[in-house]
Amino acid sequence: MYFNELVNSIELNKYSVHGLEVYLNGGIVHSYGDTQDKRYPIYSATKTITSIAVGMAVDEKKLSIDKPILFYIPESVRVKLPTSYIKVYETINIIDLLTMSVKGFPFRPKGDSWLKDAFSYPVNVPGDGKVYYSNISAYLVGVATSYAVGEHLYEYLNRKLFAPLGIVNPAYGSCPDGYFYGASHMKLTVNELSSIGLLLYNKGMFENKRILSEEYIANATCFSGNNHVAFDGGSEKKRDYGYLIWSYRDSFSMNGKWGQKCLILPEQKKVITYLSSMENNSEKFMECIEKYLL
Repeated sequence: MYFNELVNSIELNKYSVHGLEVYLNGGIVHSYGDTQDKRYPIYSATKTITSIAVGMAVDEKKLSIDKPILFYIPESVRVKLPTSYIKVYETINIIDLLTMSVKGFPFRPKGDSWLKDAFSYPVNVPGDGKVYYSNISAYLVGVATSYAVGEHLYEYLNRKLFAPLGIVNPAYGSCPDGYFYGASHMKLTVNELSSIGLLLYNKGMFENKRILSEEYIANATCFSGNNHVAFDGGSEKKRDYGYLIWSYRDSFSMNGKWGQKCLILPEQKKVITYLSSMENNSEKFMECIEKYLL
C-alpha cells in the first residue's frame, strides 16, 4: 500500500474526502481526515444496513425472504393500500426486493404516503437476472422487516446492531407514514461505517459476540444463482448485486451515490472506508484507491 501517495493525490486534486480508514487483518493501519468526530450522509450504503436487519430477523426466524412482501403487511394496513395491483404484489417475495429484481418501480417513493405510492405500480419479477435499481425496493424490505420483528426498524437496529457496535443513536430518516426509510438518509462517521464493514468482514462476529449469522452473510454476498443479479449502469462498469450489497472484484462493498464506500476485501484481509462528497469525481477517486491501496 502507498497511503502517503494517496493522501498526496487527495490534496493535489482537491478531492472532497471527509475521512478515510484502512484496516488490515481487522486492525486499523491508516487514517486520514475526520473519521470519528462528525457524521456524514452515507446515502445508499443505508441499504446494506437494512439488509443486516433482514439477516438478524431471519436468524431469529421472524422473517423468511422467500415469503411475499404482503405476508408481512397486516390486514389493517393492507386495506388502506391501492387495490389496482395488489394481486401482482402477492407474487413479489422479499428476496426479489432484496436483489432489486422487481421491474416497474420509479427511483424513489413520493407523495403523502410512500407506502401507498410503493404499491401503486404495475411491477413484475422478470427473471432476467438484472437489477432494476430503486429505493422503493429497499424501503419495502424495511417496512416488512419492521412488521416481522414487531417494532420500528430503527429501534430494532439500535438494539441489535448499533448499540453492540458502540454506535450511539445515529441519524436516520423516516417516510411520511413513519417507517424507517431503509434506502438512504442515514448519517455515520467514517469509523462507525467501518465498524459495520468489520462486522461483515468478521463473518458476523464483534468482540466474540455473534450479531449476524455467517450463513446470511454468505448468501447476501454470494453473486451466483438466485442471489445474483447484474447491474449495467451505462457508463459504469458492470457489477453484480446480492442482498442490497454490491460485488467488488472478488469481494463486496457498501456504496453511496457520491463517494461513500466501505470495501470489504476478505482475500486481501482489508477493509477500506471513506466518506466524501463528490458528485463528479467519485470514480476518479476510486481509481486512486485501487492504484495506491489495492
